[in-house]
Amino acid sequence: MATDASPPETGTVPGPAGPSTEAFVLEQRSAEFGELRRAHRSFAFPLTIAFISWYLLYVLLSNYAGGLMATKVVGHINVAFVFGLAQFLTTFLIAWFYSRHASAQLDPRAEAIKSRMEDDV
Repeated sequence: MATDASPPETGTVPGPAGPSTEAFVLEQRSAEFGELRRAHRSFAFPLTIAFISWYLLYVLLSNYAGGLMATKVVGHINVAFVFGLAQFLTTFLIAWFYSRHASAQLDPRAEAIKSRMEDDV
């Protein structure tokens, strides 16, 4: 559908002014931002390493310990099936733990940094 309106002018787009690049760089170097990063890393890295190790254990046992993984637990359910379901359970637990950690530790710090940067504009 064609309109009679003229095309928008080229150039700067009007809108709220944001912090400058220098403000972001200064904030990145601040102690408060460093604490936020440490709080994230101290949770994310160990849990990531633990989960990858747990997953690799499952893969290695599946490849090299077939007898163990074929051991029946109940009926037709074997150890491999239980380990496979445990992978899903572990994934959901990690997501839940991270959500709680982020709500308690990361979000308040990030919100403080954000509001301070918005107030400086």
